[in-house]
Amino acid sequence: MPDAGSMRKDAELVVDVCMSVEADDVVTIITDDSRYDEAKVVADVCLDRGAWPVIMNNEAQVSRGIADTHFPMAPPRNLHQAMVTSDEIIIITQLEWANRFAHVPAVKESCGNDAKIASVEPGMGSWGLTVEKLHVAQKRAQDAIAALDGVEKLHVTSKAGSDFTVTIKDRPALEITSIKQRGQMMGPLPLWAEVAWAAVEDGTNGTVVVDGVMLGIGLPGQVNEPITWTVKDGKAVDIQGGDDARRLREVIEGVENATVIGEFAFGVSEVAPFGTPSEKGRVGTVHCALGDNHLAYPGGQNVSKLHLDGVILEASMQVVDDGRWILKDGEWVL
Repeated sequence: MPDAGSMRKDAELVVDVCMSVEADDVVTIITDDSRYDEAKVVADVCLDRGAWPVIMNNEAQVSRGIADTHFPMAPPRNLHQAMVTSDEIIIITQLEWANRFAHVPAVKESCGNDAKIASVEPGMGSWGLTVEKLHVAQKRAQDAIAALDGVEKLHVTSKAGSDFTVTIKDRPALEITSIKQRGQMMGPLPLWAEVAWAAVEDGTNGTVVVDGVMLGIGLPGQVNEPITWTVKDGKAVDIQGGDDARRLREVIEGVENATVIGEFAFGVSEVAPFGTPSEKGRVGTVHCALGDNHLAYPGGQNVSKLHLDGVILEASMQVVDDGRWILKDGEWVL
C-alpha cells in the first residue's frame, strides 16, 4: 500500500495537471468500494483548491456490470444529473467498467456541456510520473492527428497475423490524452493516451487478430489465445480462437449492431501498462472495437448496447493513400 505522501502527490497530479480543477468548480467523483480511499484523497485535494467535490459510490452498478456485460451501463438518474451539471467528473472505479462507461449518453451530454471527464487508472501513489511524460504522449497524439488529416485509409498488420484496412475518411480524429480539455472525450489517465476515430461503418476489411487485452469477456489480462476476427465491409462475419473467442461470440450474440467495427485507434503513451485496459493506450498497439460509435466519436453512426475493445500488439500501420508509416513492428516511426 503506497504511503499517504505518495498518494497525495499522485492525487495532486490528477487534480492540478490532468483535470486542472479550479476554485468553485463542482466536481463529481464516481467510485466503488475497492477504490474509495483513492477517491477520498482526490476529493481532499479538490477541497484544498477551493472546489466543491461530491463522492458518489456506484458500487452496486459497477459490481453487477463487471459480472454481466449486458447489465445496463447508463447511470441512474441521480448520478446522471450530477454528471451533466458538473465542471469536472473524475471516475475512480474498476477500470474495465470505467472504459465501458465512457459510451453512455450521460458522458456525451457532459462533454456537450464542456465538462472535463476522465477515469483514473489504478496504482495511485506508485505511478512515478512527471508532467513532462504526459506532454510527450500529448505531443505524439497531436503530431499523428496532423499527419493523418485528410487520410482516407490505413493498413494495419501485426506479428500475430492481423492484416486489414480501415477507412477513416471524413471522420474527425480524437486526441484522448491525460491532460483533459473541456468537452474532450472521456479516457483513462494518467498513464494511458490514444488517438481514435469512428471507423466508417462499412469500410473495414481483412483480418483482425486480438492478441492483447479483449474487454467485456471477463479476462483479468490479455487473451489466453489470439482471437481472430474476419471482417468484411465493416462487420466481423466470423470470430475464431479458443475459449476466449467462444466467450466473445456469446457476449455479442443477439446484440444489435455488435459485430460492426465501430472504433479504430492506436496508443501514444510509453508508460501505459500491458495486461490491463490501459494497454489500449500503449504506443505500438492498435485497437478496434466492436459495437457502438455514435455516442463517443464524431461522425459515428452505429448504435449498439455494447462497445468492446480488442488490442493488437506489435502493430505496423501505414497510410494507404501515400505509403507513409506510422508504426513498424510496434515501434513509433512517424
